[in-house]
Amino acid sequence: MAATDVDFATNTTIEIPAGLSRRSLLRMGLWGGTAGTLAFGSPLLWGNLAHALDNGAPIAKLKDRYFLFLYFPGAWDVLLSLDPRDPVAFNEGNVAKTSILPAYDKLKSGTTATNKPVWVNDVSGQPVLLGAQLGSMIEQFKKGRVAIVRGMSMDTVTHEVGRRRFITAKPPSGLLARGSSGATWLATLLGEKEIVPNLAMRFESYNIDQPNFASGLKVATVADLVRALKTAPEALSAKSAQLVDNFLSQQAMCPSAAARGSWSTAEASRLKSKQMTQGGLDKLFEFQAKTPDMEKLRGHYGISATDANALATLPAQAAMAVTALTSGVSRVVSATVSDGLDTHFEDWTTVQAPRQLAAFELVSKMLDDLASRPYPGDKGESWLDHVTILGFSEFSRSPTLNNYSGRDHHITNSCFVAGAGIKGGQIIGQSSDLAMSPQTVNLVTGKVQPGAEILKPEHIYMAFLKQLGIAGDPYDLRVDPLTALLKS
Repeated sequence: MAATDVDFATNTTIEIPAGLSRRSLLRMGLWGGTAGTLAFGSPLLWGNLAHALDNGAPIAKLKDRYFLFLYFPGAWDVLLSLDPRDPVAFNEGNVAKTSILPAYDKLKSGTTATNKPVWVNDVSGQPVLLGAQLGSMIEQFKKGRVAIVRGMSMDTVTHEVGRRRFITAKPPSGLLARGSSGATWLATLLGEKEIVPNLAMRFESYNIDQPNFASGLKVATVADLVRALKTAPEALSAKSAQLVDNFLSQQAMCPSAAARGSWSTAEASRLKSKQMTQGGLDKLFEFQAKTPDMEKLRGHYGISATDANALATLPAQAAMAVTALTSGVSRVVSATVSDGLDTHFEDWTTVQAPRQLAAFELVSKMLDDLASRPYPGDKGESWLDHVTILGFSEFSRSPTLNNYSGRDHHITNSCFVAGAGIKGGQIIGQSSDLAMSPQTVNLVTGKVQPGAEILKPEHIYMAFLKQLGIAGDPYDLRVDPLTALLKS
């Protein structure tokens, strides 16, 4: 027997066709307000159904979290930034013994004054060494906003494999990603009501087993997102368009249509497109507009007001990422923030350092932007108190120079984590002083401990799930969380 619900716009009873399970509604994107308009062209409120996923599916207990994933493509040299070495102790005189050569003196252009790492105190008052190319991120670390994870093993030196492992938290099958992106299942947990739950900017995104609404919307530039959010001129009259809309909505509610995955996906996409284009949200991303708010934003990120290519630059995309999160457009955003870092040849001496520095300065601006924007409510919190950030590259570069004055691929990696729920101002893990190999780390203390675990990307994702209140291992990551990252 079919169930019923009420269309409160018309105060009429509407029949929900038999055979439409909670999963069917979710897969169609019609659950919990995801679709802007449903049957008969009016908002439909499913008041007698619980706002949840299927029984047994994970449900986040902490609802006020947003996520930002930042990618540095090409494999960064962590000796310049996240995991440096003192050049007095590691130099050409002992490289045969240590297999580590920072070679800061060989960097040629576009870098900081000395290129040598600096000593700062962590949150516990202990001195730690940070790379000069972190730039303003050193101050973010000192403020307790950023934690650094060192000595991770990527189990690969292949770009596609390392990148996709960090994106999905699972080792790929060959070069193919296994499972959904972490951003996708975080969007499933938290982003059902957002206009674009999962925004992927020049970033790979995968959805294998999650609801259609959580799939990443891929864009390459700010202009791409503006086009996606902007209402196109109607080819039909308003009356004809309404008749077509009513017909498609009614057809999608039929049990036979709901049973067809392609139909359900198409209908969910149609409804999501309507929702995206009906709110005037494209105006939020017109960064070259002559308004005080846009002038302030351009000044902060260094975006040109007149250059026709300005909205395709990395600063514009950084501004887009923060705006999408803080304006209610997206719950999870993934973005590329650096130019390519695959420096096997002499370009290591001229390209690697300035590109890292520019990217870390950009990330620092994003952190300051989030910290300056008040979070809705009266608790005096900023958006940085509600956005968790993960910055990564697919692996690192070799700790010694090759015959071409460049660095090759290296299995060991580092990353940084910042923002909401993260205990910043600390170094977790450590690479060894012999060839910078991964070392085993206690997941609770974050300190090197013989016989403990080698850190991998999945440990970080499990920490994210733990802070959301997700118990167990619902995404089959097969590790425990790196709880040392989390505030108590």
